[in-house]
Amino acid sequence: MIHAILFDLDDTLLDNGMEQFVPAYLAALSQYMADLFPADIADILGGKRDATFPAETFVRHLLRATEEMTINTDPHRTNMEVFDATFFPALGYTRAELEPRFEHFYAVHFPQLRRLTHPRPSARPVMDWVFAHGFQVAIATNPHFPRAAIEQRLEWAGVPASEFPYRLITSYENMHATKPHRAYYLEIARQLGQQPETCLVVGDDWAMDIRPAMASGMSAYWIAAPDQPSPAEEAPPTGQGSLADFAHWVKSNT
Repeated sequence: MIHAILFDLDDTLLDNGMEQFVPAYLAALSQYMADLFPADIADILGGKRDATFPAETFVRHLLRATEEMTINTDPHRTNMEVFDATFFPALGYTRAELEPRFEHFYAVHFPQLRRLTHPRPSARPVMDWVFAHGFQVAIATNPHFPRAAIEQRLEWAGVPASEFPYRLITSYENMHATKPHRAYYLEIARQLGQQPETCLVVGDDWAMDIRPAMASGMSAYWIAAPDQPSPAEEAPPTGQGSLADFAHWVKSNT
């Protein structure tokens, strides 16, 4: 029996193609942080502070720190701790020195990326139903971002944390692994106080959501076209279809 439902966020509850969103995010953040770099770095980059990536060094170190989070499965180190250990020493700053700047960026500049996303009409009715029927609900988005960025995307999706008492929202502050590690899904189950077999994952990405969830012992509903075949020689998901299809499925199968 399913007791907990784990929802992916991007392209599951919210239309948000990462191939467009991530470059825009990196451009906005690097432009905002451009003045951290000395003039000689700006000269190397052509002397233009308003270039697409005015601080390529910043972006390179950010991506490297993100890679370290992606390979981390150390249960004693949060993703944020792994990120910090790579990112801030490489820049020559401490988290304490840059934290106010990051907070300002997420409060003022990150919301401008909302224009790249679109809410899915089915998201809120689905969330209303699963809460009304007593399921534990977790937002199982890849925890590369701080909670502030994830809460904003939930708001853009029309299912804000201020209105829904999610049992868990995975972020880099509270997780010790990322997708597609089985350790990520097993940690969610532990934090929810559930066994994997009582958890259902709802997500659009086979490699990041469906395969590792099922490998962890969880059920999975794949947000994909109903006739889209699963990868060859892999077990099919428990269900498949749009988020609107899932709304009908969950009412009949749980």
